[in-house]
Amino acid sequence: MIKRFARHGNSWALVIDRGVMDLLRIDPEVPVSITTDGTRLLIEPVRETGNDARFRAVMNKVHRRYAKAFRKLAE
Repeated sequence: MIKRFARHGNSWALVIDRGVMDLLRIDPEVPVSITTDGTRLLIEPVRETGNDARFRAVMNKVHRRYAKAFRKLAE
């Protein structure tokens, strides 16, 4: 598949077809990692590990419980 960059505001965008996204099991909400080996762009979905999901759940619980205290500390 050959693609061309498209103008997007002051930047350039590479549009990924729905079929490719389906193969990778990603949607527009899934973060992707973009790296290079010097000659190619490598685009990979970022998958959470079990520890990441557990950490995020704990952080959400703490934030809900202590949101008021966090706001006071931020002031």
